[in-house]
Amino acid sequence: MHRMPEVPPSRQQLDDQLSQRFIALDPAGYFLIRIDLEAAELVVEHYGNGIDERGLAIDPDTGEVLSCRGGGVRAPLAVFRGCSAKQLGIDLTEGPGPHPLTCLDHALYLGRELQRAQACLEQRIEYIQD
Repeated sequence: MHRMPEVPPSRQQLDDQLSQRFIALDPAGYFLIRIDLEAAELVVEHYGNGIDERGLAIDPDTGEVLSCRGGGVRAPLAVFRGCSAKQLGIDLTEGPGPHPLTCLDHALYLGRELQRAQACLEQRIEYIQD
């Protein structure tokens, strides 16, 4: 019996599947990335969090679980601004520190997102963080 070769998933299908995997949160916190078209800059805000016994991100002050859909206003621990993904990547991982990343997968994710944000900045189109 002759078997038909399996069709490999498209890049988008593979990315969608990989986005559904379990991700251990970075205990150093999380980042919100946006673009500032007026200043022609990428903006990265770093927020702290704790991790509870279930692996959920919690507000370090209140102990409340942080919602992925937003919620109360929180002040960032640090704000990084720059004109390129490379510049911000270096600011986040090199230099005097402290460096707000403790997980390699988080650093890779930020690199991908910063590249996407930079492309949106260059094209002057909306950027939505994945």
